[in-house]
Formats: sequence, structure tokens, C-alpha cells
Amino acid sequence: MIALHARKSHASIAAFRAQRPHCPIVTVLTGTDVYRDIRTDDAAQESLEVADRLVVLQARALDELAPHLKRKAQIVHQSCATSLRHAPPRSKFRVCVIAHLREEKDPFCAVRALKFLEEDGAFEVLQVGAALDPQMERQALDWQSREKRYRWVGSVPHARALRWLATSHVTVVSSIMEGGANVISEAVSIGVPVLASRISGNLGMLGGRYRGYFDTGDEKALARLIQRCRSDTTYYRALRDTVAEKRAAFSTKGEIAAWRRILSSL
Repeated sequence: MIALHARKSHASIAAFRAQRPHCPIVTVLTGTDVYRDIRTDDAAQESLEVADRLVVLQARALDELAPHLKRKAQIVHQSCATSLRHAPPRSKFRVCVIAHLREEKDPFCAVRALKFLEEDGAFEVLQVGAALDPQMERQALDWQSREKRYRWVGSVPHARALRWLATSHVTVVSSIMEGGANVISEAVSIGVPVLASRISGNLGMLGGRYRGYFDTGDEKALARLIQRCRSDTTYYRALRDTVAEKRAAFSTKGEIAAWRRILSSL
């Protein structure tokens, strides 16, 4: 059994173990598992103990596991199979945010940053993702009505989201909590620089020396990074080069190899 989410899959994990006691269980840990549930939730903690193997999506998640759990954990970087390459527009500097609208993502950090940027239409924030509650939808529509540089396109097919990503100068991952953002894997695969909140989940994917971080929730700091990406060619090229260097780590070939190692060890 391969289970996604230690807490939410706990009932299925327990039932599978009871019915098939000799069959192995691999549990993939999400962001809410790693940075919240396994600290306090009995069901999540039991899922960790029951699992024969644990999978985390980035290196720093291992720091959250007790030593006996870390010994059965392996990292699998999510990959992105796409032939798209970075091709941003010349008419304006596009910043995209790709994530469903929920509190853990701090989804409006990028649009809040616009108040610290030029009002000449040089910048555009494009928001892609469904609003997961009515309040988030109201906020997105309100922002769109009073900020002409902001567009919310809602939920779109994955291929469409990837095209938006490829045609953006940067993507913003402003999450408060993140286990290993798939959009970072996608951005790296396409070659799009990432501006990310300085949290463990993002550091574990992009590395501690990456130069595109801002403090969580700090829209003014994010605005400075956006402005620097537009005006400082050397800085922007450095971000692009670093992302390109990381592409191999998020390849489909690498993800398949990681899963083969896990399954062959059972």
C-alpha cells in the first residue's frame, strides 16, 4: 500500500495492516503532516510507526522525524514531464502565483506587494487556482476589482497552468507551510525563477544558498525581489542559472529511480 498523508489516510493504513499484516506500507508525508500533524496528532504518529517506509518530498523534512523514523525515510523529489521552456512576454513583467487559494499558501502576498511597485502597468500578478472557501473567493474578486495589475483566472487545466508558468518572468511561492511545493518542481523543470518564502519546505527544495527568499508574509520584501528581478539583470540571470542547475534533481528519471529504490528495499 502506498498512502498519501499520514493523518488523513490513517484509517486506511490501519485497516490494511489488520487485513494484510505481512504486506508493506509506504506512507508519503505531506506538508501538514511534517510541519503540524506528526507533532501532536495521535493518528498521524501511529501511521508513522506502522509504515515500513516513509517518503518525504524535500531534504529538510527529514529534520522533523525522530531518529528511528528517519532511518526508514527517503526523499523523492516530485518531477514534471514537460517540454515547455521559459518564454516570458516583453510587454510587461509577469509574476504568477499557482496554488489553490487557502490560508497555508498566503495566496495574496504577491498582490499585496504591488503597492510597493511602480503603477505604470509594468507589472502583472497572475493568480491561478481555485478558491477553496467563499471568503477566499470574495478576497480574490475584491483584489481584482481594485487592483488593475492583478488577474485571478481561477482553476484551469494543468497544461494551461504550466503554460501560464512558462510565460511568467517569476513565480511566487509564498506559503506559510509547505511540504514540497509541486509548482517549484514545475518551475525548475521549465526554467522559471522562483521567489519563495523562507520556510523549511522551500529551503529543502531550493537549497539554503538560493538567493530568491523573502520572510514569510513580508510583501514589502517580496516587492523588492520582484523589482530587483526586473531591474538587475545580473541578479535575475543568477536566479535563472541556479534553477537550471537544479533541473536534473527534479527529473522524471530521478523520481522513477527513487521509487524503484524504495520498492526494491521492501
